Amino acid sequence: MQLLAKLTALLAAVNTAILTVGRQVAWVALVVMVFVILLQVFFRYVLNNALPWPEEAARTLMIWMMALMAPTGYRWGAFVSIELVPDMLPPVVRRALHMAIFILSSVILFILLQQARKHFGTGFIFRSSSLMHMPLAYVYLAMSVCLGLMLSVNIEMIMRTLGRTFGNLDDFPKPTLPKFMTEG
Repeated sequence: MQLLAKLTALLAAVNTAILTVGRQVAWVALVVMVFVILLQVFFRYVLNNALPWPEEAARTLMIWMMALMAPTGYRWGAFVSIELVPDMLPPVVRRALHMAIFILSSVILFILLQQARKHFGTGFIFRSSSLMHMPLAYVYLAMSVCLGLMLSVNIEMIMRTLGRTFGNLDDFPKPTLPKFMTEG
C-alpha cells in the first residue's frame, strides 16, 4: 500500500501542476474571448463593418477554455451528480460503486481519446474559413488534451479509491481544493 500511496501522491502532484497551468490558460482564453466578442460587437454595430475572424477566434478560445477546465471540474466533483443513493450506502459499498463508475469512465475516456486523436489527424486537411486559415487540427487538439487530462485524473481517483478502500485513509488524502473553489 505504501507504493500505491507514493504513486498516487506523485500522480496527484503532476495532475495538480498541470491543472493549475490549465486553469490559468483558461482564464486568459476567457478574457481574450470576451475582448474579441466585444471588438466584433463594436465593429459590427458601431462601425457597421463586421470583421471576418472574431466568431471563429471566440469559438476556438471557448473550446480550449472548456478543454482546460473540464478536468478540474471532474477532479473536484464540480459536475452535476446525484449523490442521494451513494450517500445512503455504507462507506465500503460506496467506494465499490465509485470504483465501478471510475473504471467505466476510464474505458469510455480511453475510447473517446482514441477517436479524438484520429479526428485531430484529419484536422490538418482542413483550414478555418476566416482570414486566419488556421488548420482545424489546433481546434481539434483541445478534445485530445481534455480527454487525456480527464483520463489522468480518473486514474488518480481509481488509485485513491483503491488506497482508501484497502489501506489507511490518511495515506490517500483527497486533493486540496483550488483557491477559487474555496472562496465566496
